Amino acid sequence: MPSPSIWKADAMAIAQNQAPSADERVITCRGVRFPIEPGLMPWRMRRALRSDSYESREAEAALKLIGGGDVVMELGAGVGFMSSLIATQTGAASIHAFEANPRLIPYIRRVHAENGVTNASVYHGVLGAEAASAGFYVRPRILDSSLTPMADDGEAVELTEVPVLGAQETFDRIAPTILVCDIEGAEVDLLPLVDLSGLRGVVIELHPQFVGKQGIARVFSHLHDCGLVFFPRFSDRKVAVFRSDW
Repeated sequence: MPSPSIWKADAMAIAQNQAPSADERVITCRGVRFPIEPGLMPWRMRRALRSDSYESREAEAALKLIGGGDVVMELGAGVGFMSSLIATQTGAASIHAFEANPRLIPYIRRVHAENGVTNASVYHGVLGAEAASAGFYVRPRILDSSLTPMADDGEAVELTEVPVLGAQETFDRIAPTILVCDIEGAEVDLLPLVDLSGLRGVVIELHPQFVGKQGIARVFSHLHDCGLVFFPRFSDRKVAVFRSDW
């Protein structure tokens, strides 16, 4: 783990609008390399990446679950961490990563290139009942961007259009065996739209703070109906793993 002096140097360089030194242009987390982009990577994210604590529960679950030949669909690709980790540290045949935020798409591809990832495809869009488009609110704090307007949105918020892809059609085309999902509560409305019975496993970060106990029950019920049963040994707190093969 890098010393606090490196974090301080990074923060000072950003404050002075200077480029980090050559040794500080890339952050490594669990073997995955991330080019530093201050506008896309808040200080807390950079600290979590440097300490290998970024999305640690989701990462551990995915590494345990995903095996040779799996076709992985990731909903909520973020900065490309999970797709790069899966591509470089599991035997997955391919990864299909979906992200709504248009500002993150070029960065995800840059992370894939930095890590020599050749078996991952990146899609700009969200899944829905049918093909359409939706408004997306791009906020100055990039990770606060979402499909949902906020009461304090001001002039700095950019409203853009995001493609909505037919969920069942997309699943049928990709035919994933593993689903990795972190979409800030939207899983409650999305997952029941899709027949998930072709999946071998699911890693999902649940969001009870947004969806409540009824939303959590709806997710568990639909997965169970599709033959996917909660697997506690790979699960940890809000990161839940479901398997059909146990």
